[in-house]
Amino acid sequence: MSPQSRELLQRLHAAEQQLNDIILGKAPTLRLALVCLLAQGHLLIEDVPGVGKTTLAHALATVLGLKFARVQFTSDLLPADLLGVSVYERQTEQFRFHPGPIFTQLLLADEINRATPKTQSALLEAMAEQQVTIDGQSNPLPKPFFVIATQNPQNQIGTFALPESQLDRFLLRLELGYPDARAERALLTGQSRRDLLAGLQPALTPAQLLAAQRTIEDIKLAEPVLDYIQALIAATREDQRFSCGLSPRAALGLVQACKAAAWLANRSMVIPEDVQQVFPALAGHRLLLRQSGRADPHCALQLLRAVAIP
Repeated sequence: MSPQSRELLQRLHAAEQQLNDIILGKAPTLRLALVCLLAQGHLLIEDVPGVGKTTLAHALATVLGLKFARVQFTSDLLPADLLGVSVYERQTEQFRFHPGPIFTQLLLADEINRATPKTQSALLEAMAEQQVTIDGQSNPLPKPFFVIATQNPQNQIGTFALPESQLDRFLLRLELGYPDARAERALLTGQSRRDLLAGLQPALTPAQLLAAQRTIEDIKLAEPVLDYIQALIAATREDQRFSCGLSPRAALGLVQACKAAAWLANRSMVIPEDVQQVFPALAGHRLLLRQSGRADPHCALQLLRAVAIP
């Protein structure tokens, strides 16, 4: 590992430590959040209200040194409220584009499934191509650009299920869940999370984050591990429980996420354990059951047990 790569890794570990000081008792989940952003993916956090979804997004933006914007998704939110709008100016007799909150480096789409499908789909181009098109004009977004979306469980009132095309744009889906007794005691007796957020310091700059993303491209992927990844992808497509298997986009994302996991673990090559660490969060929201049309995260774990490790 080069000195530059080693320094970047130390900075990412420092950022991870700060995250663990904010979100208590969730170290594996926080590691996966960093894996997602290192792999240039977008993150979906689904859980009940009050477990720290928004706090995590704020903390990630701060420790990674990213410009942050939050949009509260509601049923009356319009695409223009998110993307921006062109306004006619009488003085210049021209239309001037006023950028929306999406022109940031880390966008928190809070409670994304409370917005209508029309507004949800306004994110598709931005997430896939890092640009938005307004009135026929393409407007590039800042780099790096990430979307972290939170959503409430679908059985809660006032939610619109994300379509498959939207779900496939999110590299990983995470759940925070309730803290264990020890972590909750520390939470109840410790400082306010708002005060702790205010005291966070950036561990690296956006330019260093981009450099770290380029570094993971050097992580090696041996043929047996690639065979394992392809076997898992094939298993999702052959399983009759699912309406469709994992897409080629998901397969490419799995490779990138595995490389990021290996690099964060200070290894120069991917091992099967990296695949097992990442696969449930990558596949859980994409594998929709034929009967219910909903995802069951346990199915991804069953596939891991069924497919042999090389």
